[in-house]
Amino acid sequence: MSGHSKWSTIKHKKAKLDAARGKVFTKVVKEITVAAREGGGDPEGNARLRTVLDKAKACNMPQDNIARAIKKGTGELEGAHYEAVTYEGYGPVGTAVMVEALTDNRNRTAADLRHIFTKNHGNMAEGGAVAWMFEHKGVVRAAGSINEDELLEKLLDYDIDDISSYEGIVTVSCGIKDLYAVKKVVEDAGLKVDDAQIEWLAKTPMHLDHQDEEEKVFKFLEALEDNDDVQNVYSNLG
Repeated sequence: MSGHSKWSTIKHKKAKLDAARGKVFTKVVKEITVAAREGGGDPEGNARLRTVLDKAKACNMPQDNIARAIKKGTGELEGAHYEAVTYEGYGPVGTAVMVEALTDNRNRTAADLRHIFTKNHGNMAEGGAVAWMFEHKGVVRAAGSINEDELLEKLLDYDIDDISSYEGIVTVSCGIKDLYAVKKVVEDAGLKVDDAQIEWLAKTPMHLDHQDEEEKVFKFLEALEDNDDVQNVYSNLG
C-alpha cells in the first residue's frame, strides 16, 4: 500500500525516547486531565480517556500520577484549567503543519509558537488555511514484522486506509470508529502495539528531494514538539 512517512517514524521513535527519560509525563498528565473533564473519569465510558491511559501505561507513568490527573479533571482536586487549541501554519519550504496544544494561557502559547514558526522561516496561518489538506484518522503503530498483505487480509472487515512498514514499525491508518477493533487485530497478529490514537493525516504527502531541506523541516517540527504546551505535531511531509 502507500509509503511511510519519515517524519512520523522519527516522531514516534523520539516520543519513545522522551518517555524513557520521563519528559513526556507532563504532556500525558494534561491529556488525562482534559479527557476526564470532558468525558468523565471512567475509562470504560470515555474512549478518549482510555486512549490516553494506554499512552500513560506505555511511558510507565506511576498510578498515583494517573489518579491525581483524573481527579483534577473531574474536579475532585484543584488544578490548572487546560483547553485544547489547534494551530495551523507553514514551515520551511512550504510544509503544512497542524499543531495540537493544551494550554492554560492561550496568549502565551500562541506567542511561543509564532516565535518558533518565524525563527524557522515559517508562518502561522488562520484557522482552516491548512486543515483542508489533512483528515482525521485512527492510527495504530506497532513494533514487529509482518507481511502487509497478510495483515490486510485480517483487517478486511474494517475501514482500512493504509498499511505501511518502515524500520521495524508497522503503521495502520483506519476510520476513527474502527480504531480499537483494528488495534485488537494488530495485537492478535503478534505485533506489539506502541500507540493507537486519532491523528491528522495529510491527504497528499509532500516529498522533498534534498536532505538539507528535510533537516530544516525536522529541526522545525522538533522545536514545536519540545514546547511544553504542544501535545502533537502533524506535517504533510512524506
